[in-house]
Amino acid sequence: MEIINISSEAFDEIVSRFQSFRDKVLALCHKHKSNQMNDWLDNQDVCLLLNISSRTLQTYRNNGKIGFTRINHKIYYTASDIQKFLQPDTDINNGNIDNIKLKQK
Repeated sequence: MEIINISSEAFDEIVSRFQSFRDKVLALCHKHKSNQMNDWLDNQDVCLLLNISSRTLQTYRNNGKIGFTRINHKIYYTASDIQKFLQPDTDINNGNIDNIKLKQK
């Protein structure tokens, strides 16, 4: 192992630059945390929101009916995934209401 000696001025400059970098990273994390992290919901949040059991939620995930993200063996949902799940299916007949009415007659 090689030992390198540096002047105290150089060391102080390195520490100063590192602290500046750390402050910028913390500012970015704080800025984006309020925009993104509040939108994440866990299983319990979604079950309470939708008034369903955890098993029903798992079935929705397994069938691809609800989007999710797995991070370190924990499952999260975005608010937009829940909104998409709650919206009625508009893909039927490309959303053409006339075709739906004809099929019902």
